[in-house]
Amino acid sequence: MKKDLKQGQEDFQFVKEKNQKTRNYLMQKDKTTIIAFIIVLSIIVILLIGLWISAIEI
Repeated sequence: MKKDLKQGQEDFQFVKEKNQKTRNYLMQKDKTTIIAFIIVLSIIVILLIGLWISAIEI
């Protein structure tokens, strides 16, 4: 069977190490990504706590 030339390699990775040479990744393991992940996660937790508190007061 002939390989389609338009389709790229399917070696997708979720997290890329700092010194790894790859283009198919979602996040890079470095300080900026970790800080951004912590900020987003804390905002989601704060919103869920606020939603829970507002549901209790009704």
